[in-house]
Amino acid sequence: MSGQGADKSLPAPLVVTALLPESLQSRADQLRQAHFPPERNFLKAHVTLFHALPPSCEAELRAVLAGLAREHAPVPAYLTGVMKLGRGTALGIESEDMLALWDRLADRFHGLLTPQDEHRPRLHVTIQNKVSLEEAKALQTELGPRILPREFAFRGFGLFAYRGGPWEPLRDFAFRGQARVDD
Repeated sequence: MSGQGADKSLPAPLVVTALLPESLQSRADQLRQAHFPPERNFLKAHVTLFHALPPSCEAELRAVLAGLAREHAPVPAYLTGVMKLGRGTALGIESEDMLALWDRLADRFHGLLTPQDEHRPRLHVTIQNKVSLEEAKALQTELGPRILPREFAFRGFGLFAYRGGPWEPLRDFAFRGQARVDD
């Protein structure tokens, strides 16, 4: 089911992402458009922090994300290069500061997390998935020399409702504070 006809009045699981800077977002979207199986490509490139928080916590989640965004400056991160996903390919990302924010959110919503969301994520942007091993290896070989490691900063959090296919955007929370995560 693609979810394109999903009833928007029904509660839906909540997805939280880390927002990429516009230049990296644009490049990742291009790569995803070029290499993700088109019949499954409903989404823009993204860095998922939580896959399925219960809709019952939406008001609290909005308040917590808004508070973190008010407190913190854009979060430093590092694009490490191409990441192997078995039958897929991703852009690997490191960010201890984003993982520290994830820890705070996971602690706050403890008891509401799915098994998938109970573990610290390996930060990445999936640009290819559910292809043959040969296709994945070929893309990794092709992109390896072209995806150069570099520093960047996450610009905030994204909140979405998962409706089976496309995600319904609910709100972005831009980092606009002065504090670093470890302050």
